[in-house]
Amino acid sequence: MKLYNSLSHEKEEFVPRTEGKVSMYTCGPTVYHYAHIGNLRSYIMEDVLEKYLRFTGLDVHRVMNITDVGHLTSDGDTGDDKMLKGAKREHKTVMEIADFYTKAFFADCAKLNIKTPDTVQPATGCIGDFIKVISSLIEKGYAYQAGGNIYFDTSKLDKYYMFGDISEEDLEVGVREGVEEDGNKRNKADFVLWFTKSKFDDQELKWDSPWGVGYPGWHIECSCISMKYLGEYLDLHCGGIDNAFPHHTNEIAQSESYLGHKWCNYWFHVHHLNTEGGKMSKSKGEFLTVSLLEEKGYDPIVYRMFCLSSHYRKSLMFTYDNLDNTAITYKKLIARIAAIKDEGDIDKAEYDRLYKGFTDAMDNDLNTAQALTALYDVLKSDASGKTKLALIAEFDKVLSLNLISAAEKLKASENAQEDIPAEVAELIEQRKAARKAKDFALADSIRDKISELGYIVEETRQGTKVTKK
Repeated sequence: MKLYNSLSHEKEEFVPRTEGKVSMYTCGPTVYHYAHIGNLRSYIMEDVLEKYLRFTGLDVHRVMNITDVGHLTSDGDTGDDKMLKGAKREHKTVMEIADFYTKAFFADCAKLNIKTPDTVQPATGCIGDFIKVISSLIEKGYAYQAGGNIYFDTSKLDKYYMFGDISEEDLEVGVREGVEEDGNKRNKADFVLWFTKSKFDDQELKWDSPWGVGYPGWHIECSCISMKYLGEYLDLHCGGIDNAFPHHTNEIAQSESYLGHKWCNYWFHVHHLNTEGGKMSKSKGEFLTVSLLEEKGYDPIVYRMFCLSSHYRKSLMFTYDNLDNTAITYKKLIARIAAIKDEGDIDKAEYDRLYKGFTDAMDNDLNTAQALTALYDVLKSDASGKTKLALIAEFDKVLSLNLISAAEKLKASENAQEDIPAEVAELIEQRKAARKAKDFALADSIRDKISELGYIVEETRQGTKVTKK
């Protein structure tokens, strides 16, 4: 398998440090609000990567943090803690906010068939680990205290910006455009490891430390949680491309300074989901969540398929028209699978040929769009029904599009439709005609007649659905 490594800017053969085992770290959510579907694109693609690694026979241990303290509204160590901002917005405690939105995040993940990582660790549960590493960085000369805070000293590094070239002039402006200068920093690129009460008196979550009462910065969390559960050497680190700088850059700086050796071999970055107004965010435009898509009648799995239809290293444009097209494609795909008869024997030669089409696509930098093409190659092939169904079930261990279960549900629904009495079927057709003519009063009255006969009629994006009461 070849993966694009953001660190080397090349596709590289993926070779774990320990044969047969993979240590994988995923930057988790900051649980101050619902995750928008742009955030969730990254988690979908990371889920596909993890499942494919397992599919190939590797034993994966995947760890994810939950940021419930320390992530500020600016990457330049300024502004409110995002958790505090959420608590003020909803008039709740920080921990109430964290609990609610952590549960909401994993509920959204479940709807998208995203597997929960093996280890999930909230940052607030590792304060002792953060203090230990920060203390060591101070002792080794990589960190200093100023203005009540502890900063990492980037001037001590031979190279700070690890994911590409950046000039000293750019760093002098701050780590992001528009970030205010922090006068406590020795160098403009330095970043906070620990905040104290001298800076944020209204911070709800604070702990004793050798440097005063305070709380950790965002960047130190991921390094320490990764090392706590996966050890000193990490195979694979994942996240959105916007985390490459400064978050992942700072993780490498502090981790390798603490450890004294290279920390992570492969970096996997998922690119943005854009709208016509630019990069999706919580602060502008319509706040697009899984729940909103459901309210509009979309199956969340359609959004998963929408993400798989494009390569993870390409920006993806979200529009409802694009999602509608995917919904139609998914409906047709499930109908084709439902029409396959489970008959004949498995033709091993044909099975192996079609299977290779799928693995070749996935081995080529997780090319999910090509993997979907391999799925359609199965449908178009002359293989027996049993061969096709076996391959589809195998592919779906990675794609997680509910291909077999959705097809079985469709067949059951079609069988139920066949049992609808002629009188009800006639009323359904009359109601369709009324709706087409925009005579909604008549359509509603026909729906009431259908209800009196013991049936419920609903309009979905998949068409008219009729069920017995």
